[in-house]
Amino acid sequence: MSIKIRNLNKSFGENIIFKNLNLEISQGEIISIIGPSGKGKSTFLRCLIGLESIDSGEIICDFKKMGIVFQNFNLFPHKTILENITEPLTIVDKLSKSEAREKAFSLLKKVGLEEKWNTYPKYLSGGQKQRVAIARALAKNPEILLFDEPTSALDPFMTQEVLSVIQDLKVSQNITMIIVSHEMDFVNKVSTRIIEF
Repeated sequence: MSIKIRNLNKSFGENIIFKNLNLEISQGEIISIIGPSGKGKSTFLRCLIGLESIDSGEIICDFKKMGIVFQNFNLFPHKTILENITEPLTIVDKLSKSEAREKAFSLLKKVGLEEKWNTYPKYLSGGQKQRVAIARALAKNPEILLFDEPTSALDPFMTQEVLSVIQDLKVSQNITMIIVSHEMDFVNKVSTRIIEF
């Protein structure tokens, strides 16, 4: 499986975000995208997953399921951590409540938050919120996972928490990952390839 990007163009008005972008990403790769702010790294992820339209070019994707982890977590504040993970599974994927709970607890254990299952997001640290967001993305069984600056809002300790989870995913699951990050130490450790925008 792969993603092929051919002559991709995207502008916002007069502002050219990327021009004639060509890229190929294969199954199991961990691609880190680096570069200054405003160069289109986050926009590229949004184009890949269909949250942003492209002006021209092609995105040819063999992957059936994509997940994205946003830098601002996007958790439902009025739902517990468990509900943040189970609700999409029961409403969208039509899993039974017991199946969804079992899957959610398994994922919370994977990211080290099983004891916080009944907690609301406002009582979590930034690193914990980001780990919940990762668990929620994994609940959809993605073949490719996109991370948009997963540590940008975190202090060094919480950054390490999240980076550890991503490194564990690299080892334990054959998920293709595309990571936009400024954390160069992490990028150098985890990436199979680094692309500069």
